Amino acid sequence: MILVTGATGTIGGEVVRQLAARGEMVRALTRDPAAARVPSGVEAVPGHPGDRASVEGAMAGVAAAFLVGVFGPDDAEHDRGLVEAARSAGVRRIVKLSSIGTGDPRLAGFGRWHLPGEEAVRESGLEWTVLRPSSFASNTLAWADAVREGTPAPNPMGEGQQGVVDPRDVAEVAVRTLLEPGHTARTYTLTGPETISASGQATVLGEILGRPVTLLSPTVDQRREQLLGAGLGADYADSLMAGARFIEEGGNAVVTDDVPEVLGRPARSYREWAEDHRTAFGAE
Repeated sequence: MILVTGATGTIGGEVVRQLAARGEMVRALTRDPAAARVPSGVEAVPGHPGDRASVEGAMAGVAAAFLVGVFGPDDAEHDRGLVEAARSAGVRRIVKLSSIGTGDPRLAGFGRWHLPGEEAVRESGLEWTVLRPSSFASNTLAWADAVREGTPAPNPMGEGQQGVVDPRDVAEVAVRTLLEPGHTARTYTLTGPETISASGQATVLGEILGRPVTLLSPTVDQRREQLLGAGLGADYADSLMAGARFIEEGGNAVVTDDVPEVLGRPARSYREWAEDHRTAFGAE
């Protein structure tokens, strides 16, 4: 049995689908199993990384676990709890979803979100792998409504180049590291095959759709006000602002060979992702 936490998220949901397609026994931890859309044969169980009792129950009889415990700056203890529950339950192998740049002081608070979890994983005594993906290609789905309407799409992260990665590649790496030997004590930084800016992504989308895609980039002050207006606390907003500044200053202009190394094929480009998701942006 393989447990997937964050099982309805961008990466966790794809990990569930890929494992199920391989015929693996999968248990999906989700807040609302009745509402979860999981493949036939997947066991959906109720729980959340912040609810230790539910996590411990979900870990019973599990051989390997995909750990997604950090959704914001206050979740470090969730990550530790996932690792402790896995060890107590006799789980043999754990794969933690982290983030590119973890530990980089230029990222300020955002760069520390995953550090306690990574430390817990490395000190667990289990077979472990840490995945540090770059910005997801799917983040541009936030533009979809505006693109369909023909209005400027919001671009809160500035114009820095990033090694944008297809979530399907991240999930496939996770599946390989959950199932295959040879990945123990490895930290993989997962990127696409090239760096690309937000305007570069908009250009690619425009070429695929056959019409221009324009972006609306707020000022720094406007970005912070939007985050606060969305209900985020000041510390959370400032962490995200530090992340945006890091990108704008070129800190995330990173491409690695880790995806090709694990998968034995090139990483998918942003164009490949956009072609496969063109209907989300209004393509016929």
